[in-house]
Amino acid sequence: MLKIGNIILDVPFFQASLSGYSDYAMRAIARECGAPMTFAGVFLAKSVIHPRVFNSPSFKPGDNEHPIGAQLLGEDAEIMARAARVVSQAGYDLIDLNFACPAPKVIRRKRGGFLLNEPDKVIEIYNAVKESVDCPVTMKLRTSFDNESYDNFWDISSRATAGKVDALIVHPRAVCQRFTGLANWEFLSEVKKQFPRTIIIGSGDLFSVDTIKNNMKNTGVDGAVIARDAIGNPWIFEQLREGDDFVAPTLEQQGRVISKHFNLVCKLYGDKKAITHFRKFAIAYCKLHPLRRKVQKALFAAETVEEFLAAVKQWYCM
Repeated sequence: MLKIGNIILDVPFFQASLSGYSDYAMRAIARECGAPMTFAGVFLAKSVIHPRVFNSPSFKPGDNEHPIGAQLLGEDAEIMARAARVVSQAGYDLIDLNFACPAPKVIRRKRGGFLLNEPDKVIEIYNAVKESVDCPVTMKLRTSFDNESYDNFWDISSRATAGKVDALIVHPRAVCQRFTGLANWEFLSEVKKQFPRTIIIGSGDLFSVDTIKNNMKNTGVDGAVIARDAIGNPWIFEQLREGDDFVAPTLEQQGRVISKHFNLVCKLYGDKKAITHFRKFAIAYCKLHPLRRKVQKALFAAETVEEFLAAVKQWYCM
């Protein structure tokens, strides 16, 4: 079980916010495969407050998606607070503040992970958002900006916990590392020791069920958020739930999930765009197929919805 504010999850893991990936289609598949909570893609705060965005039906979560989280990215406390009110009123159940994103374009605009350099601004944003909404507010951090000093991380974490942050989600890499090297999960042991009464959720390099379980056990963190590891493998949530009783999906079962995911993408974006949009998911799904390269080539060769679904049917024994 995992309790974040007033949200109670029956298992201590959930699906992360994935920019460009975690749209309604991916979230729906993850929920069907056992994710107790999902996050929409990263929301840029200044875009969220634009009427054209928050009035769009695609922005709002589905009735069957609760609980669902929204992750906000921005550098201005007032705009972040306004955006938080918008997403809360739109139906999102939890707000996560992104102070971890290492993308160069984000860093250049002094957002995301850059703000580890400015603890006062991070706390200003947190306080403004916390005061503006009634739902749980969490904070995602990396351990440092440059891998040289952790002082700002400890400063931010101490002040956030004193301000009763509902959870700290920590990716144990420096911002400058992006996704290279190994995530230092041992660091999370110290975080939990320093803040035993705060919900600490680990993130990073969770590519297998054994890794997730061992990292949680060895560090004492309260939960894990699954990000890249869930792309093309929604069954990871079912496997975490069932443990040794988990039976890996057959090729036919994989094919049915791929087809359903693809059809949901078609409804979201239209048939023409769906073909190219889904390729990044197809690459990931194909990793579980024994003839990975051949299947990927066949799926990429499809130019219409009918051709794509026919290829899935052929290669997945449907």
